[in-house]
Amino acid sequence: MQIEMIVDAAILGILEGLTEFIPVSSTAHILLAGRVLGFENPGKTFEVLIQLGAILAILSVYFGRLWSVALALPDSARARRFVFAVLLAFLPAAVLGALGHDIIKTVFFESPTLICSMLILGGIVLLFVDRLKLKPRYTNAMEYPPGLAFRIGLFQCLALIPGVSRSGATIVGSLLMGTDKRSAAEFSFFLAMPTMAGAFAYDLYKNRALIDASQALIVAIGFVCAFIAAVIVVRRLLDFVSRHGFAPFAWWRIAVGAVGLILIALYGNGAPEGSAEASVARSGGALALELAAGPVADEIGGEDGGKAGGVDAEPLQRPPLPLGRF
Repeated sequence: MQIEMIVDAAILGILEGLTEFIPVSSTAHILLAGRVLGFENPGKTFEVLIQLGAILAILSVYFGRLWSVALALPDSARARRFVFAVLLAFLPAAVLGALGHDIIKTVFFESPTLICSMLILGGIVLLFVDRLKLKPRYTNAMEYPPGLAFRIGLFQCLALIPGVSRSGATIVGSLLMGTDKRSAAEFSFFLAMPTMAGAFAYDLYKNRALIDASQALIVAIGFVCAFIAAVIVVRRLLDFVSRHGFAPFAWWRIAVGAVGLILIALYGNGAPEGSAEASVARSGGALALELAAGPVADEIGGEDGGKAGGVDAEPLQRPPLPLGRF
C-alpha cells in the first residue's frame, strides 16, 4: 500500500472529524478534498464508513449522560420521551436515504458544482438565520417534544444532498422552530448517532463486496483520525456557538464553495463535455480535480485506451495550468 494513500486517508479522517458536527458539510469537504488529493475508493464507501469514528466520539463525550438515560428508561417517562424524540427525528432521513441511496452516491456525490453551490446557498441561509432576533422557547435538547423533534428530522432530509450539511440543516430547522443555539447544536449531536450509525451500517452492507483488506486498513486509519478530531470538536463546539453563533461557519461555507466554483470554471466548464480538456491532468497518480465524472470519464477512457487526461497527452489536450497535489 502506498504511503500516499495512508497520508490521504489520515488527512480526510481529520477533516471528517473536524467538520462532521459543525454546519459546514463534512461530506462536501471530504468529497472535494478527495478530488484534489486524487483519493479514490470503490463505491465512495470511505466517506461514509469513517463516520463511525465521529459517532464514537459523541458516545465517549456524552457517555455519562447517555448511560444515565439508558438506566432510567424503565422508570422515567422523561428518558423514554427523549429516546422516542431522537428516533422519531431520525426516521425521515432514514427512509429517504435508503430509497435514494443509489442516486445520492452515483449522481449527487459526483457533482462538484452541486456540492459547491449547496455550500454557498447553505452559508447564506445560515448567516440569515443566525442574525434573526428569535425568541427561544426550548433550551434543553433532552426535553424537546416529539413533534418538534420530528420536524427537525424533516429538515435533516435536506442533508441528503451533499453540501447542505446534516448539522446545518437540523440547526437551522431547530432555530426557526424556537430553540436556542446551544440546545440546537446539542440535539444535532444526539440525532447524529442513529443517523450516522444507520448510514454506516447500510453503506457497509451495500458495498461489502468492494471492501478488501487494503480498503479496510485505509478506512481504519481514517476512522481513528476522525475519532480524535471529532472528540476535540464536540468538547469545544457548544461553548464556541454560545459565544460566537454560527456566522463564522456560514462565511467559511461561502468561501469554500466560491473557491470550488472558481476552480471548476477555470478547469472544466470551458471545455466541451466529454472532451479530454474537461479532465484535469493526472500527475504521479494524483487527481487534482475531476470534472469529467462517472460515465463521461468511462466513455473517454474506452475511446482512447484510458489515456485521456494523461501526462503523455499532447500539450493542447491538457489544461494550461493543472492544479498540483496539495
